Amino acid sequence: MNEEQKQAYIEEYKQEKEKGVKFYPDIIYKDLIVAFAIFLLLVGLAIYIGVAAEPPADPSDSSYIPRPEWYFLFLFQLLKYFPGQIEWVGTVIIPTIAVLALLLLPFYDRSPFRHWKKRKVATAIMSIVVIGMVALTILAAVTTPPQEEVALATTITEKIVLGQDTYSIHCVECHGAEGEGGEIVGVEGLEGVFLKSISSQDEMYTRSDDTFFAIIDYGQPDLGMPPYGLGYGGELSRGEIDAIVNFMRYTWDDRVEIPEEAAQAGAIPELGPDEIPSYEVHIEPIVKRYCVSCHRPGKKNNNYLMRSFQETMETGDNAPNAIPGDLNSNNILMINRQEIEAGGPMPPTRALKPEIIEIFERWVLGGAPETAEEAAALSPTEVPTAPTPEETPVSP
Repeated sequence: MNEEQKQAYIEEYKQEKEKGVKFYPDIIYKDLIVAFAIFLLLVGLAIYIGVAAEPPADPSDSSYIPRPEWYFLFLFQLLKYFPGQIEWVGTVIIPTIAVLALLLLPFYDRSPFRHWKKRKVATAIMSIVVIGMVALTILAAVTTPPQEEVALATTITEKIVLGQDTYSIHCVECHGAEGEGGEIVGVEGLEGVFLKSISSQDEMYTRSDDTFFAIIDYGQPDLGMPPYGLGYGGELSRGEIDAIVNFMRYTWDDRVEIPEEAAQAGAIPELGPDEIPSYEVHIEPIVKRYCVSCHRPGKKNNNYLMRSFQETMETGDNAPNAIPGDLNSNNILMINRQEIEAGGPMPPTRALKPEIIEIFERWVLGGAPETAEEAAALSPTEVPTAPTPEETPVSP
């Protein structure tokens, strides 16, 4: 820049400064308008899009795929090109060079002009940086595998329901569906062991939630209970263990009132006088609570699985175990505590309540329908009766 250009620039600067815009209230007003607009945008995004809920952080969960927020995805992708021992290049060297390049920009870009067309060096550098960040962000979003979906409970009701389902799968065969304990039957290594009740006041009043969590997480190896936490070789996440603890506390501690919604969700639906039960409404909740803990893969159960309607009807060495219309079906005989070739009384440690046995029997007698629609089609409809003389209207 020669002296003439310099003087012209100074003169133009003075003129623009004399015109000026007051910082208060003009600039403050503009800043407030922009800030309020951004605030409304964030509120709208939070209400209509929101943030996907994720389970609590669990360092022991090796299946979790780490993925940062979108504005860090370019750095996340960059680290993929420097694996193992050269990771320091991507974490230290390249970021340091980038920061220094920005800090030193005024020293190697000496152009006095402000317009971007006249600042070729600065424009080129920033264009390369922005294009690189966008490209790496897109690559990260495309190449990172989606996170595996896990059971996620955010409200107390959801935690209680998830806890009941998880307890039914992993705990019922030893501790009983109601936490009643008793003699263990059919569990390898624990056959004949007698367990105290975990739903009694002695347990619920004297043990904190943290204690219950630790017992489930770490187990009690000296007492025969294996660890269930992922960090100790088990298969339950911290969220699932927390759900079991919530289920135990709200269900068995009489000092705590269970939410009405959770109580209804965990209840076995009642039957009407002539209603035929269906699997999806009546039988599945019973099976999940009392049967699935033993009748799932990896358990000693004569290959009889009960995780779905199809498995309940078709699997097992003695299939079929539930024959529509036949009260001599294996399932019916065993829940009535009979010893037959297919097996002994079920559940092994404690008889089902009479009302639950009745639901099973009415389901089988009704044809063992799978869906509520099928059951409704089979249920007898009420036939209107003739009016009594007292009800017959008298003609005027």
